[in-house]
Amino acid sequence: MSKSGFGQIYRQLSSKLLDLVVTPHVLGEVPTEPTTTEVNSQTEQPVQQKVVCYVLQNYSRSNALIVDGETRRLKLSPALDPLVVGDHKEKASILFLQHHDENNLLNSPPHAFPPRLLRLIEILEHHPQVDIELIPVTVLWGRSPDKEDSWLKLLFTDTWATPGTVKQLVNIGLHGRQSYLEFHQGQSLRQLIEFAKQTHPNLSPATYILNKLNNYLDGQREVVLGPDLSDRRNVMHSLIKSTDVQDAIRRESIRGKISMIEAERRAIGYLNEIVSDYSHSAVRFADMALTRLWTQLYDGVEVHNFSTVRELAKDYEIIYTPCHRSHIDYLLLSYVIYKRGMMVPYIAAGDNLNMPFVGQLLRGGGAFFIRRTFRGNGLYTTVFKEYLFNILSRNTPLEYFIEGGRSRTGRLLPPKTGMLAMTVHGHLRGRSKPIVFVPTYIGYERLMEGATYVGEMNGKDKESESIMGILKTLRKIERIFGQVHVNFGEPVFLDDMLKQHGAENIKIAKNDDPIPQEVSDTVNSAAHAILENINRAVVINPVSLLSLILLATPKHTLDEEICIKQLDVYRKLLTGLPYDARTQVTPLSGKEIIAYGLKLKLIKRVKHVLGDIIAIEDNQAVLLTYFRNNILHAFVLPSLIAALVEHNGSIRRGDLINVIRTLYPFLKAELFLKWKKDEELKDQICAYAEALIQAKLISEDSEGNLVSPAPNSEDHNQLVVLAAPVMQSLERYYMTLALITQRGSGNISTRQVEELSHLVGQRLSVLYEFNSPEFFDKSLFQSFIKVLTQQGYIRNNEDNAIVFDENFQNVAQYANLVLDDVTLQMLQHITTFSDEELKEALDAVAAQQAKRRLKRKKK
Repeated sequence: MSKSGFGQIYRQLSSKLLDLVVTPHVLGEVPTEPTTTEVNSQTEQPVQQKVVCYVLQNYSRSNALIVDGETRRLKLSPALDPLVVGDHKEKASILFLQHHDENNLLNSPPHAFPPRLLRLIEILEHHPQVDIELIPVTVLWGRSPDKEDSWLKLLFTDTWATPGTVKQLVNIGLHGRQSYLEFHQGQSLRQLIEFAKQTHPNLSPATYILNKLNNYLDGQREVVLGPDLSDRRNVMHSLIKSTDVQDAIRRESIRGKISMIEAERRAIGYLNEIVSDYSHSAVRFADMALTRLWTQLYDGVEVHNFSTVRELAKDYEIIYTPCHRSHIDYLLLSYVIYKRGMMVPYIAAGDNLNMPFVGQLLRGGGAFFIRRTFRGNGLYTTVFKEYLFNILSRNTPLEYFIEGGRSRTGRLLPPKTGMLAMTVHGHLRGRSKPIVFVPTYIGYERLMEGATYVGEMNGKDKESESIMGILKTLRKIERIFGQVHVNFGEPVFLDDMLKQHGAENIKIAKNDDPIPQEVSDTVNSAAHAILENINRAVVINPVSLLSLILLATPKHTLDEEICIKQLDVYRKLLTGLPYDARTQVTPLSGKEIIAYGLKLKLIKRVKHVLGDIIAIEDNQAVLLTYFRNNILHAFVLPSLIAALVEHNGSIRRGDLINVIRTLYPFLKAELFLKWKKDEELKDQICAYAEALIQAKLISEDSEGNLVSPAPNSEDHNQLVVLAAPVMQSLERYYMTLALITQRGSGNISTRQVEELSHLVGQRLSVLYEFNSPEFFDKSLFQSFIKVLTQQGYIRNNEDNAIVFDENFQNVAQYANLVLDDVTLQMLQHITTFSDEELKEALDAVAAQQAKRRLKRKKK
């Protein structure tokens, strides 16, 4: 038998054996085959022939067989078929960058050029009509990115070291089902040669191409494996010996009048409290456990726009900045990232989750723990910032929640910029890769913490996390929680934000150097951009749509046929005029959405001879406000247009635009809306008005005025339902305006208005069954007052009291264009206090706050 015939049999037999134990996961997009021959349309002669050659970094027969098997399965040019160009023939269409000379194992120079690469370059010089498409390929066995605490992991999983024959055999046996293969973007060998000659005339083309392809594949490998990490003990040792931490230890020794040894012991204690203990075994355990959990808990985990992340990971350090809706967020996002072949990020977790067993599991999955406040503890601050700087220096992906804590209302919370500021600070101390923030929307259809949130939204104190609380939550595993959606939003590039504020050239030398004002402005702008981009990636699911419609009706009920029509109108509005290109809308029809809500037991059907009625299930109304608030920002402009047209019967377009322009800064601050310029806003208002005309919810008269349908008609009732979502925001605004106006200029402080608004809001919600958690959310009142100040409607005098002029009172009058007389009178009545009543109310608030502080101290 000939040598080539034996080689074919050997290859086929090896492939069959590998097929039994290896099932590679193909990541990313599969390359398209290049056109084999391009023909000149006039001469009908071939112009250029293109052949494919796959590029692997290290010599490995098993890797070559895996690539060959996958190329055949995917109907691409087979990797181990001969590469033929003219009369030249290579044994295989595969190129190893680290050459392996089978005939000279001992004396082969370590940095020799791959002979096949040299031959291919020479072929192109003699065949100008030919090009060779180089397709780099990454093959990984197992996915351990660490070299920590276990020699077994070091021996048996894929790391940055090239495996020997024995280890590769073990890899195949142990990780055959956990192998990963990714085809990368093809590169023209001819173009690489020409570029090398133009830009690097002193280098041979082979040197340039070898370096470029090696660097490219190193970058791709890092995307999946992450950087080469040291073990936890060594990380802690390097941190404690760093100059900045040693300086902080000396300051702690002097300030606290303790020995250097004791001060260093404190610093080590802080590091033990903070530092992650990333473990591949913990990640693999979590992978198996969470796969089972999602299967039992959810109907599916839908992921959108992940291709954005994959592309960014090649050139940027990624910092995932998701919204925070549930404790599940930590696990869910890491699971989604891991399952798509990328390194699990290090996660900044609140120290309230550092509980026995649970804390260690989270730490093993990449969590590091952070205290809620650093105030008054300089040593802890320095230690934490140094650890964060260490993570950034190694280009490790990060994840933290820009809101700080979980939202109890379903809205995005105002940003907590501490972690963001420390990230920017660390980046300016020593830049490696540029940083990109990836805003991420997470949308649920039911919440594991739902019952707890309802209590907190009704004014109860927040429950502390505990093992018992987790066990109670786990009892709900058999319940169905619908689908969960993860949508990756438009990225925010840190360097772009720094440039906007003139901070691109600022350098920070030391851990404790203050942040200049330009950098502080960058942090605030980046935080708001991240939140706006989270909202732009909103997923409109069936539960949120049902909640939006049914909560807009007086008794939370609606005739089934009308409900179906309303759902279809909303879907048509969202698909025809989406909030953003990344917004996802449920494909279910109105009828299917109702069936889905019944399945989740969030709504019920009440049988009636004149037509069935759809109603919110008992005790679900408050919880459904949460899901309504997830999508409120996507409807607020059409809702405001509907409210203005319906309330006034007819309104000029110019008046409509002027009123919305006046109210928009408050809505933007509250809902993190995306429109920034007046013209952009005006165009959007006009577009929504046209969409509502097309939907026959409003009409246009001969003079161009927008007109409401006839009262009590079906179209009018639909318009009223659409108008409802914005009303509670406007009622809150008017309530706060009424409180300030009623006390008079210079007679009440900002803090007192915030406390009083919160107190009155709670009373309003109970008395008038608003079923809205917004009236318990103090941050919304704080945001409104902040915007009033920014817009120049109010200011604080030297006594810290609010002062205003008639311009402020004009804003309050806009309420007449939206709110009916009954609502205005009710709000006016509930916000009227005598001096004695005001003092009594504020004293009660102060006493309640003191009681809560005492309770927290005892814990």
